[in-house]
Amino acid sequence: MKLKIRPYHEDDQDAVIKLWMKVFPDAPPHNNPARDIKTKREVQPELFLVALLEDDLIGTVMAGFDGHRGWVYYLGVDPDYQRQGIGTALMKNVESKLLGMGCPKLNLQIRIDNAEVQTFYESLGYSTEDRLSMGKKF
Repeated sequence: MKLKIRPYHEDDQDAVIKLWMKVFPDAPPHNNPARDIKTKREVQPELFLVALLEDDLIGTVMAGFDGHRGWVYYLGVDPDYQRQGIGTALMKNVESKLLGMGCPKLNLQIRIDNAEVQTFYESLGYSTEDRLSMGKKF
């Protein structure tokens, strides 16, 4: 099987939501997959990528660039296909797109207790920064 990474298509929605429910089962209630997909399709849709093996959607990554910094969201790979380079391929692809847009720095957030994911990002050159993450829900 050959991995294909391409931009999200509208008919991917059900498969993406199913994947996110599997990969992010403890996502907070304010993360509404259908709403997040709709919003992303309206703002920089070229930064919403999916990974396919044959016709099976097995991974996603979503990113944004505000002209100052880039952010990565929803990097997820079906657990049956993890540790096969798919997450790395998705990240490299979206990093390339952001670099092409002139993005000088890419940020992401992970849960503090997710050591496995921290190790993954460290293997890609990311490091922990001395920052306090703050947010406000509307």
